[in-house]
Amino acid sequence: MELRQLEYFVAVADEGGFGRAAVRLHVVQASVSQQVARLERELGLRLFDRTTRRVGLTAAGERLLPEARAALAAAARVGHVAAEMLAAGEGILRLGTTRAFAERVYPALDVLAEHVPGLRVRLVQEARERRIGALRSGELDAALVRGGGPLPGLEMLTVWDDPLIVALPANHPLAAMPRLEPADLAGLPLRLAPRERNPAFHDLVTGLLRTSGIDMPAGPHFTTLQETLAAIATDSDCSMRGAASWTVFDLVGDLPPARRIAFRALLGARSPVSLAVRPGPLSPAIRHLLNALGATRARAQ
Repeated sequence: MELRQLEYFVAVADEGGFGRAAVRLHVVQASVSQQVARLERELGLRLFDRTTRRVGLTAAGERLLPEARAALAAAARVGHVAAEMLAAGEGILRLGTTRAFAERVYPALDVLAEHVPGLRVRLVQEARERRIGALRSGELDAALVRGGGPLPGLEMLTVWDDPLIVALPANHPLAAMPRLEPADLAGLPLRLAPRERNPAFHDLVTGLLRTSGIDMPAGPHFTTLQETLAAIATDSDCSMRGAASWTVFDLVGDLPPARRIAFRALLGARSPVSLAVRPGPLSPAIRHLLNALGATRARAQ
């Protein structure tokens, strides 16, 4: 039994006919007839006496009509209470994220717990494309994604950006510089993951190099950060001959421990992170989350 079937039953009883009920419900008459007939089959009762001149309630219909009205009223109250809870900052917000954002997300959850104690955030850790797909399908209410570019059918709200950090052998001449510009790295092989693994970050880095007019030879693929740093460390023996490779990554939390590696900020580039949401007015829960992320961003700066 569906609430829609009860709604159609009540409308026919109130209006005294299927046609007038269809007008009230803004549907075709056939849909009203089908839903009422389905309800009668499920209940095993005839609810209306149908003649060519009139439609009237049977005795069973008369007895069940108050119960149907009560069920619809109860369902409406559920919706009203849920709306009041959301307006007051209560309820559950399903947020897609990844462990890479933990340094920002968990402090924001602490802010929410302090200022909006009735709101619960359910974290769903998935790969980027799965997060986006779950948001589009309604399985998530919002998703944090790397990059600020548009995503079809979604709105992107930039919530913070991370600096880009260059990792290269500690004994390379460039390691003596406190900060690096893209032009300083010209000619050194870049270890970068294939685009299909992280399109947003890949486009950010290659776009930066292209804008700077740098011819950057491709090095071996970036695998994991720790494995790539270990590989760069082995380049130390040949770094003085200019054969060293380098990589770039988003600074999230503390720099990873690595021997024989120098970490330097890359000037002129930041890596944005956005909160992706479905189009339309933002729910109170999402607004509370944005405020919490903004508060933690201000503390980080």
